[in-house]
Amino acid sequence: MKELVNHMEGINRLLARYGVKFGIYKNGTFHEQLFPFDPLARVITSEEFDYLEKGLIQRVDALNAFLRDIYSKQQIVKDGIIPEDFIFSSKGYLPQCQGICPPKEIYSHISGIDLVQGKDQNWYVLEDNLRIPSGASYPLIARELTRRASPKTFQDKKIRDNRDYAQMLKGVMDYVNTGGINVVLTPGRYNAAFFEHSYLAERCRAVLAMPNDLMVENGRLYYQEYHGKQLVGTVYRRISDEYLDPLCFEPESLIGVPGIMDVYRNGHVALINAPGNGVADDKGIYYFVPHMIRYYLKEEPILHNAPTYLAFYEEDRKKILDNLSRLVVKDVSEAGGYGVVFGNALSQEELNHLADTIKKEPRRFIAQEVIDFIDLEIVEGDHTVPRKADLRAFVLTGEKTMVWASGLTRFSRNPDSFVVNSSQGGGG
Repeated sequence: MKELVNHMEGINRLLARYGVKFGIYKNGTFHEQLFPFDPLARVITSEEFDYLEKGLIQRVDALNAFLRDIYSKQQIVKDGIIPEDFIFSSKGYLPQCQGICPPKEIYSHISGIDLVQGKDQNWYVLEDNLRIPSGASYPLIARELTRRASPKTFQDKKIRDNRDYAQMLKGVMDYVNTGGINVVLTPGRYNAAFFEHSYLAERCRAVLAMPNDLMVENGRLYYQEYHGKQLVGTVYRRISDEYLDPLCFEPESLIGVPGIMDVYRNGHVALINAPGNGVADDKGIYYFVPHMIRYYLKEEPILHNAPTYLAFYEEDRKKILDNLSRLVVKDVSEAGGYGVVFGNALSQEELNHLADTIKKEPRRFIAQEVIDFIDLEIVEGDHTVPRKADLRAFVLTGEKTMVWASGLTRFSRNPDSFVVNSSQGGGG
């Protein structure tokens, strides 16, 4: 470990040379910064990872079953497990996707599941990210550079090899491919995660395409290049649902591909991840994931949710309002660490305002008990200091559901903050 710390500056210089950056939008301005790298490794024992792996596969299989159900028979609603109003009022539910069955019936091909380990040593799932989860490229390239900087660390210790993410992702793309090339669709250079788009495209031997590189013709999707066009079979799209197709969603979108949803609807291209997945990673729907596991898989959940209250239910709403000053409140339509409010950080006036908002818009909020999750040591100057850290696990679903033997550990750079998201300036 000491050798990795000694190489910290050199590794960060290489990360800068390779353009390992993350963009942050703040006050209407796009600011790009290097993704802060810390050389102190997070150690997860093999036995502990095996436990997480089983729980993550179970969770993602249930979420995929839920998406198949919601966009077809909606049996879980008919059976009263999840309230109908709760599904169809979700901003993530897209009626345009109703009745569409994606290739191989897979909706979430890449799932980013955010967990924390409490000081009681138990793991808790905080969020499920099934739309466009980002971040896999950062631990991938960091491990590559640390291997180069300190090969002895990896020779002397039994560490699982994590260099297979690109092969796993390519395997998923190939499995659902409808005939044609694999494409990574990026909105362009100024997207916050553009480095990841280009890096993964190269590693997966896929074509990196801008929206204007793709065109729909005779019911098929093509990639246009200088000597002609190629049929596209899979699109790993890094564009949000609402901007994906101006003929189907936001008509003023300049970063979409007109007609791509018709090609998808007719089964002639696979989209990774499927449009409409937002209904499953709605923070309100998160409350019901343990119920989904029991309903679809007939199993007890292996991994636990953080203790959560749903303002939509009167009994839970009363608990939230009575305990607002000690809970963390989340706006279900926000992501990236936005819309998260810690009650103990608010003035009485702010608490009163939040309470009034919850009463007016109960569907919009969940509240959770604050989990006192573990600190990890990070290097700051010449010292090590403790910082809150989570773990984003990457679960890939193709011919089978697999958990990448790695993950992105994000830490807060603020000693007083529990928010670790990259979009909030966190490191890895």
